[in-house]
Amino acid sequence: MATDTLTSPTGKTLLRRTSKTTTPKESSEAKVVRIMQDKATRLAENEALLANPNVGAFLKAIAEAEGGGYDFKYGAVKGKQKDPWRFSDYSTHPGPGIGGRTTAAGMYQITVDTWRQHGGKMGLVDFSPKTQDLIAVEIIRSVGVIDKIKAGDISGAMSPVARKWAALPKGPGQGNHYPAQPYEKYEVFLQNYQAAGGTGK
Repeated sequence: MATDTLTSPTGKTLLRRTSKTTTPKESSEAKVVRIMQDKATRLAENEALLANPNVGAFLKAIAEAEGGGYDFKYGAVKGKQKDPWRFSDYSTHPGPGIGGRTTAAGMYQITVDTWRQHGGKMGLVDFSPKTQDLIAVEIIRSVGVIDKIKAGDISGAMSPVARKWAALPKGPGQGNHYPAQPYEKYEVFLQNYQAAGGTGK
């Protein structure tokens, strides 16, 4: 223990028993660089996952179940000509669809909040088809089943993913997590997954 002698302004003798150091505060510039690097790393990881055949096939099967398109707002109908609920500006999220009830949009029915949350992790600010795909990958990562999908364990991946997409079943012989919503049977989902080049069961 340090016991150096010190003198107070009044002349009283004091004993210094301890000393303390502080860690310099991280500069804001360094913090910005680190955050940018983290986002770039996350983006690169998700791009690599998107190139995985099973992950790509799983996304295509989700898209089939959701019945949307990259240019769909809520209320758009496949095959409808001059559909007012389609969008062509991919520079940002398109916002609410028919009736203003929900902002779910695109191939995976991504809401504004989901776009900001998961797109923000990768530094993405647009709503292009590739960005939509990457956000879908990030959503799957967020529920912890990306490795199961890569390994072809589709039945094991379904229940957590089905909490994010109402049209998905929880697994073989099961309904979805949202009884009021229509859903696709597991066998159909699996057929679409395999037709898109996915392996496993």
